[in-house]
Amino acid sequence: MRLHGVRSRRVCVDEVLPPRAPRADQLLVRVAASSVNGTDLRLLRGAVPVTALRGPFPLGFDVAGEVVARGPAVTSYEAGDRVLGLLDHGGGGQADRVLVPQSRVALLPAAVDPAEAGALPLAGLTALQALHGAAALHARRSPRVLVVGAAGGIGSYAVQLAKLAGAHVTAVARREQAGWLRDLGADEVADRDDGPLPGGGERWDVVLDTPAVLRLAEVGPQLADGGALVSTVPLSADVLRAGAGRLRRRRVRFAAVRTRARPADLARLVRLVAAGRLRVPVTGRVPLAGAAAAYADGGAGRGKLVVVI
Repeated sequence: MRLHGVRSRRVCVDEVLPPRAPRADQLLVRVAASSVNGTDLRLLRGAVPVTALRGPFPLGFDVAGEVVARGPAVTSYEAGDRVLGLLDHGGGGQADRVLVPQSRVALLPAAVDPAEAGALPLAGLTALQALHGAAALHARRSPRVLVVGAAGGIGSYAVQLAKLAGAHVTAVARREQAGWLRDLGADEVADRDDGPLPGGGERWDVVLDTPAVLRLAEVGPQLADGGALVSTVPLSADVLRAGAGRLRRRRVRFAAVRTRARPADLARLVRLVAAGRLRVPVTGRVPLAGAAAAYADGGAGRGKLVVVI
């Protein structure tokens, strides 16, 4: 199984070395499922440098499965525990087994399907930390939230999490995704073909830009006083300075979310899933042997594509 050009970039989907025995606080996890994320796709396209790696780069940052062994410093998990976690920049979730520090996982309740849990960590954590960390959504009264790229993995979680926080949610996506996004909780759906910012003079307390296509200077006039534009990537200082004085007076700000593998956040997400309050937006499942074709097609396009191990 090979993708054209992948070997030359030292990125692979099936060339994974067996993991060593767990050390220190590491867990050895038998993987049940992982998922396709934008980071994987950017690695394949060469948008993320991997030249420093000594060997092939195994894909997959999400992992859900069962602990089969633990290092001597592990205090919170036993063999047989079901867990989900977010791997570090080394990847490797799309493999039979993987080593992961206990500080990057949370227990997986019996009520949650491991295949669904495999689609939760990276996109779910990014959405949660963008809204409740970078944008402080929980501290806002009756907020209005705009989610750009709402049909993707991060966006489809963000729509739900914003609605759970009591927000009025406007989703920006392709017209054909409107019904699905309303089913997830969006109050309004704006057609992406009309532009990333809906017209009409509406102001939002939070704009979550999942594809990272917006700039604060253009979004600022449509943010309420004290509002925030949150992006999945940082912006350069010169871009941020454009119109900064006027926006500062209105306490409008830009923030970039840096996703962290916080066990408490993972546990919060999986509790919502177990309670039926948060839907894992799985729109397709493929076996590991079919992952290459899925990557060649660009991933799910909508929601999350699960790789079942």
